[in-house]
Amino acid sequence: MGAYHAGSLAVQKLVGVRERADHMGRAFGQDITMAVAAFLGLQPLLVVGGPDPVTGRVWTSPVAGTAGFVRATGPRQISVAGGPPPTDPLATALATPGTPVGSIVLDPRTRRRLRLNGRARPTAAGFAVEADQVFGNCPRYIQRRETYERVEGRTPGASRRTGRLEPADMEFVRAADTFFVSTVHGDGADVSHRGGNPGFVRVASPQELRWPDYSGNAMFLTLGNLYTDPRAGLLFLDWETGSALQLTGEARTEFSDAGERTVCFTVTEAVRTTAAVPLRWSAPEYSPANPDD
Repeated sequence: MGAYHAGSLAVQKLVGVRERADHMGRAFGQDITMAVAAFLGLQPLLVVGGPDPVTGRVWTSPVAGTAGFVRATGPRQISVAGGPPPTDPLATALATPGTPVGSIVLDPRTRRRLRLNGRARPTAAGFAVEADQVFGNCPRYIQRRETYERVEGRTPGASRRTGRLEPADMEFVRAADTFFVSTVHGDGADVSHRGGNPGFVRVASPQELRWPDYSGNAMFLTLGNLYTDPRAGLLFLDWETGSALQLTGEARTEFSDAGERTVCFTVTEAVRTTAAVPLRWSAPEYSPANPDD
């Protein structure tokens, strides 16, 4: 599988970073190294995204467990013990062999993140992902959270679904310093992290969000996917309570003459779940890379 498809190549050319993108593309691999396996084994949270095989809508979901619940079980495979509950909008996708999925492990304690994209299949213990791409990203825009606690014996609350953002959802989004976005292309899916100071995601209306696309690694995987397929899924987590807001819809990128990029997301469906994950993180130390906007 090549590093970039036509959508990413088009955006890289439009922005003028093709040479840099080719250099950064050397980070792509398929093999899960010993260092990657060790990193995975220490993490309590995996974020997974992909298309629902029935509706085609793209969703992003959190999966939590005790350290070691994500393991490398082959040179190009991870296995996950557990998974999202049956009511989660991504549950059908993870139970369908061959579904393209993206995944990201982000460690707020060290500001490290790892992305692994491939194909999912159900297992007796949860699910596995056969890797097409394995690569790390820089720590830019990751908020440091020093510690976390695991709340035992708690199950996720009931989920509520609507076709738009409710007032509480809009406040949730405005207060967010982090979210995850899943996108798709003809050959697969990808999950990326977005971070900034609270307020960097703007609520334009109950059905539209906007956020700036800050300068990054020049790969333009997310914007490249959106260039060819507008479907996207967002995940906002409350790091202090474990609640989650999942959104699915379509997104487009606006390019200004000054070189700025803004992503506009239209909500098709929203799912809110209280105590979606049993993790409670400490207060953030905002990334020094966050723009003051």
